[in-house]
Amino acid sequence: MNPTLTNLGVTSATLSEAEKNFLDKNGYLNLGQLLSNQQLTDIRNQIDFLLKKEEKQAGAELMDSPYIKHPKEAGADRLADLVNKGAVFDIFYTHPKVLAAIAQVVGQPFKLSSLNYRAAKPGKGLQKLHVDWSTAVQPNDFKVANSIWLLDDFSKANGATRLVPGTHLTGKLPQDEMDNPFDSHSKEILIEAPAGSVFIFNSHVWHGGTTNHTKAYRRAIHSYFCRHDQPQQVDQQRYILSETKERLSLAAQEILGV
Repeated sequence: MNPTLTNLGVTSATLSEAEKNFLDKNGYLNLGQLLSNQQLTDIRNQIDFLLKKEEKQAGAELMDSPYIKHPKEAGADRLADLVNKGAVFDIFYTHPKVLAAIAQVVGQPFKLSSLNYRAAKPGKGLQKLHVDWSTAVQPNDFKVANSIWLLDDFSKANGATRLVPGTHLTGKLPQDEMDNPFDSHSKEILIEAPAGSVFIFNSHVWHGGTTNHTKAYRRAIHSYFCRHDQPQQVDQQRYILSETKERLSLAAQEILGV
């Protein structure tokens, strides 16, 4: 086990063998409700504060990234670089179960690539099935992995994320197999779970948001990780604030790559 992960509470037993095998085979894993009701309230309040503070500049850090071709999404609200926007967000890249699952996908060492908020607007949110890498990769050469933290209950009605289990093992992209990746896939499943739940998924699994048919936003935070030899979506070295470094352990700073 990498010393950085050990210092953050990760052991070889943090995930059960059954959880590891399920993640390897299917490309995703439900870690259950890792956020308490109080944590959810604090996180939502901070998100509301940031959206009001940043207004049209919300998500600007993603616009500045050379590794995101189309960062603006008309159907969703975005915030980026949450690492530097409150200690309430530290759990998203330091929780032992999340780190253990990311290590299971991409190996060790790895680092945070970005920490972003996405909220699908009413009537919006549909994404084509896609992967979070520019090309197909072979099994066991995975570059990136994601965690999605549900700030609201996820359901079919409000546009829960869909994914196609096992597609990370095919070495193919959705557009290689589908006439229209916006279409439903016969084997896709929906991430339906209560607020506070966290799902890990191999970012080479075909996935995407679905349409939010309710009158409320569907809110989530994504802590997205990459292998240590890959560039970050948000350059943590560039953006890191002194007050952020001061509150974090050395191990947490290593996860950020700073």
